[in-house]
Amino acid sequence: MKKIDKERLLLGIAAPVLAIVVAFLVTALVLAATGKEPFSAFGIMFDYGMKSDSQVYILNKATTYYLAGLAVAIGFRMNLFNIGVDGQYRLAAFFAAAVGGALTLPGALQIPLIILTAMIVGAMWAGIAGVLKVTRGVSEVVSTIMLNAIATAIIGYLLQEGRLGHLDEAGTKISTKPLPESAHFFEFPTTPSPVWGFIVVAVVAGIAYWFALSRTRFGFDLRTVGQSGSAAEASGVDVKKMVVTSMLISGAMAGLVGMPTLLNDSYEYSGDFPVGIGFTGIAIALLGRNHPIGIALGALLWGFLERGTGKLEFEGYDKEIVGVIQGVIVLCVVIAYEVVRRYGLKRQQSKVGAELAAQAASRGSDQQAARNSDQQEVSA
Repeated sequence: MKKIDKERLLLGIAAPVLAIVVAFLVTALVLAATGKEPFSAFGIMFDYGMKSDSQVYILNKATTYYLAGLAVAIGFRMNLFNIGVDGQYRLAAFFAAAVGGALTLPGALQIPLIILTAMIVGAMWAGIAGVLKVTRGVSEVVSTIMLNAIATAIIGYLLQEGRLGHLDEAGTKISTKPLPESAHFFEFPTTPSPVWGFIVVAVVAGIAYWFALSRTRFGFDLRTVGQSGSAAEASGVDVKKMVVTSMLISGAMAGLVGMPTLLNDSYEYSGDFPVGIGFTGIAIALLGRNHPIGIALGALLWGFLERGTGKLEFEGYDKEIVGVIQGVIVLCVVIAYEVVRRYGLKRQQSKVGAELAAQAASRGSDQQAARNSDQQEVSA
């Protein structure tokens, strides 16, 4: 049993390692083809990425990416492709910022209220796709893409002066009303800049994700429905209810994605609020194989790539190289996981075949021994 567990562990590690190695090899070839020195580029990335200020930047970015990866992974475990995380977190952050800016309460009440508002808005927006899927058979891919566009339109309409928008003193920027001091989340006093305290919430969210999916009946039902809806339904699981519930939980997790930026950095929602994080979460969830630790490593890697490749632009390298590296990594991840899966399946089939052959040989030996014994008794 221990041998099987070790082999599974090695296979689980082999896929992402293989994907990253191949991705860097392909990137090196791309750099060489453009007349650049690949090893020099990688050296610049690693040197700059290991500086203290870069490490703080990577941790803060990874906090946001990790939450996005968890939100996507919840849908993946249910065999649902929630592309709408991007719209869900932006809409959630917008309304949370509007609510937080309109109230002035003690921090112990203000911060939980903002977070709860974001989770409720995110869950409700994702729940629309879940309800459409179980009642009208609408693919969650199509509905969530459309909901992303609708969320953008809603934010654009409401984020105007006279509605929920607030014009700053210089008269050049429209945003929600800035959050009061009591709504500022705590920070870790590191140098040269602080680490966002919301990283603690991200860790708690990861533990809750692992516990709910691995140690509860709900998680077992969710994984069962994801593997075979008909089998789960035959065993008494309400598949439609699980689909809606999973989308609600995925949306609630998506609501947390914008909170590190809102509560630890910008303290308001404006036109320059980060976008596209939901799509980054898809890549990170794939890279981490929907496992909380794997997603964390994927988020750190993504933050490192963004930080390191940002330095390349100042050294004369094309800024698009980060997109090349990230795109190649995602492609290599899909291929590597499939290669490793097929290898593992082949190994398992070989073991089963060898065990069956050994059992057949053992039964043949026993039968031959029984026949010899019968012949000896007859002769006697």
